[in-house]
Amino acid sequence: MTAHFVDQYKAFAANGGGGAPAWLRDLREGAIARFAAAGFPSTRQEQWRFTNVRPVAETPFTLSGGRWDLGRVPAGALVTTLGEALHRWPDLVRAHLGRYASVDANPFTALATAFLAEGVFVHIPARTVIAEPIALTYRPPSPPPAPSGGGRPMTHPRVLVVLEREAQAKLVESYEGEPHGVSLTNAVTEIVLGDAARLDHCRVQREGEQGYHFATTQSHQARDSRLVFTTIALGSGLSRHDINGVLDGTGAYLILNGLSVLAGSQHVDHHTTIDHAQPHCESHEYFNGVFDGASRGVFNGRIIVRPGAQRTDSKQTNNNLLLSDGARADSQPQLEIYADDVKCTHGSTVGPLDQTALFYLRSRGLGLAAARGLLTYGFGAEILDRVAIPGTRERLDHLVRTRLGVGDEIGRAA
Repeated sequence: MTAHFVDQYKAFAANGGGGAPAWLRDLREGAIARFAAAGFPSTRQEQWRFTNVRPVAETPFTLSGGRWDLGRVPAGALVTTLGEALHRWPDLVRAHLGRYASVDANPFTALATAFLAEGVFVHIPARTVIAEPIALTYRPPSPPPAPSGGGRPMTHPRVLVVLEREAQAKLVESYEGEPHGVSLTNAVTEIVLGDAARLDHCRVQREGEQGYHFATTQSHQARDSRLVFTTIALGSGLSRHDINGVLDGTGAYLILNGLSVLAGSQHVDHHTTIDHAQPHCESHEYFNGVFDGASRGVFNGRIIVRPGAQRTDSKQTNNNLLLSDGARADSQPQLEIYADDVKCTHGSTVGPLDQTALFYLRSRGLGLAAARGLLTYGFGAEILDRVAIPGTRERLDHLVRTRLGVGDEIGRAA
């Protein structure tokens, strides 16, 4: 089932692959070789047993070009296309691009690296503080009408974010697709934080519900750096997001927040790995899922504490709210601890709305729909309230309320 995708790569490479330098061509060749050898994952593999990607493998996708909207670039920040960055700052890009998101870990990451061309480069120089949020919005091409027989579009957007020593920034990364039509978005984001750098990063996925969305977000943190990463999943029929963070400097601090709000037959799979590679690091992980209809959520959270990573403090929580009998959530928190002086906890819940809370609200005069809406919104707002990027919290609040079908008055009441 990989042959079609390998043929697409051969055509891409034969057309010059965007005039890439030799080292990038080598990176692509290694990635497609890895993809061809590994093939698409199956449900027989532990990391994929709840998510069936066979429909993706059997669809004859055609490599297409999407569109990045870089918004207004704040003063002091470098935000440009990867193509321009490769031309103007080749050494800086080469030092980081493809160095963190491993092609061996995930076949979709390998496939995305093989087609690495369109993307965005964000660079914040040392000791530069960017107060205004940086906004990146990706829009894949519109799928052709079904009767046309045209190939379904496949895109592989890439983002590289580098904050040098003591730099600070806020970043909003959005993926917005057409409401109808089959398409494949296969995105990779690499985040590199230097010593004492600070980044608030919010990722929003709301593509069409017939689309497939696969993503890898890989972060690498140096000493005393701080990363707050929040991912919001509202769209796509099938989505899988691997979020991996390496705390590779003493005193590094990481917060991972996640919210999924799905309905119908949507499926979302979040796999997270937090790797405590150095001592005295701290991580906190909070993922909530709201599932209605026949939708399904998968969460696999893995925390690794390496030998010698003493005084690690790591907490992980995954809560799932099922609004219908047909909805389902699978949660697998995991701890791998190879040090003895640590504080690590994890917890998970799956269930319907609290009937006692529902009765209490109804006894205070709220109708059933309003009471359910208020409780459901409050469950999601627990994650939204963790977003500290100006204007983004309000935008996400509106998107989630719209998705849940609750009004402004319920949002204010919560």
